[in-house]
Amino acid sequence: MRLLSAFAIGLIFGLGITVSGMINPAKVLNFFDIAGTWDPSLAFVMAGALGVAVPGYRLVLRNPAPRMADRFQLPDTRVIDRRLILGSATFGLGWGIAGFCPGGALPALGTGALDVHIFIAALVAGMFVARWLRSRPPVATRPL
Repeated sequence: MRLLSAFAIGLIFGLGITVSGMINPAKVLNFFDIAGTWDPSLAFVMAGALGVAVPGYRLVLRNPAPRMADRFQLPDTRVIDRRLILGSATFGLGWGIAGFCPGGALPALGTGALDVHIFIAALVAGMFVARWLRSRPPVATRPL
């Protein structure tokens, strides 16, 4: 049942991304081109997502646990640290350069476009590099 639920949720998300045009990197990049061919539709897609997610979270989090898991998987810290800032900046730069975010690139794989496959390959490689970097022992710091 969990697999079927995950498939249905992914299908709905993928259809939403596709129907909204967010699998088209040119449409996404035009959102960032404020001085040129600016396209505000990404802002409307994000606002629509927030309009569903905010009340959805409020409703779901009233329950003691999810229906198909032992507990909610929520962040256990609110600390804004170097790792969070660098990760967010890397995500934003990649999105701004490629025109894809991971959520939009996965449904775009169905187009068969080479740039989507290159992006996904780089995404997976980045995940392995990040995991490798996190597994390394911290570098000892010397006093000045």
